[in-house]
Amino acid sequence: MTDVIEVKDMHFAYRDGTEALKGIDLTIKSGEFIALIGQNGAGKTTFAKTLNGLLKPSQGYVKCGGIDTSQKRVIKKLVKEVGYVFQNPDHQLFNNEVRKEIAYAPKNVGLSEEEIEERVTEAAAVAGIKEDYLSMHPFFLPKGLRQRVSIASILALRPKVIIVDEPTTGQDYRQSVEIMEFLKKLNEERGHTIIIITHEMDIVAKFAKRVIVLCQGKILLDGDTKEVFSQPDVLAKAYVKVPEATRIAQALNRFGISRDVLSSDELWDQFQSAISR
Repeated sequence: MTDVIEVKDMHFAYRDGTEALKGIDLTIKSGEFIALIGQNGAGKTTFAKTLNGLLKPSQGYVKCGGIDTSQKRVIKKLVKEVGYVFQNPDHQLFNNEVRKEIAYAPKNVGLSEEEIEERVTEAAAVAGIKEDYLSMHPFFLPKGLRQRVSIASILALRPKVIIVDEPTTGQDYRQSVEIMEFLKKLNEERGHTIIIITHEMDIVAKFAKRVIVLCQGKILLDGDTKEVFSQPDVLAKAYVKVPEATRIAQALNRFGISRDVLSSDELWDQFQSAISR
């Protein structure tokens, strides 16, 4: 897998002097599915916004698709590399028609009308937006569909990386699983690198392959999901609680249950194996 994002000794401070990020070093490869977690104020959203050039590093650098985000006039290049979906889709949608919303970004980067129409049709189909919805006002759609419109507007630029801030907030369990399965499909079938920012550890356990834990602007843990969730004492420093199935497995570790269990099905399998020994 090739590197799509490279971050080196990256710091970020707001204008009031608050240092939100303190020496971030990491590499993200093509095709990864990453969860960015940590308590409120840990720097998750700030970090994500440095990846698409919305925020510029105070020190160090961020390169996306080989593009240094701190350089001037690179936004039109960066949006083709990294797409960012806001936590609340209503903060991202501003056109009075779904078709126009999806077409906005391709039009803004100067694509031809023919290419724009092709991108709109493709993005809507991938996002599961029916033809009947394209002529509707986005705000007449339920939240789950509005979120899909937001993602479609990003997909129309065909970015390599898609960042989704709190994809399940304000949605019921069925809607949450539906949007996560959609992101999984984008990752596995279309090759997009997916980064989600979330507080839902069950969602992380089920979908993420890699977890990056931020704490007070620094990376506390970074690794395979099982590896990260097997360290509850370290996660506690970031006020992160592992999923219930993982907590039960860790409490039963002395009986031969692995500490890195991620799901109830996996816990049951291990329990059955332990009592049969």
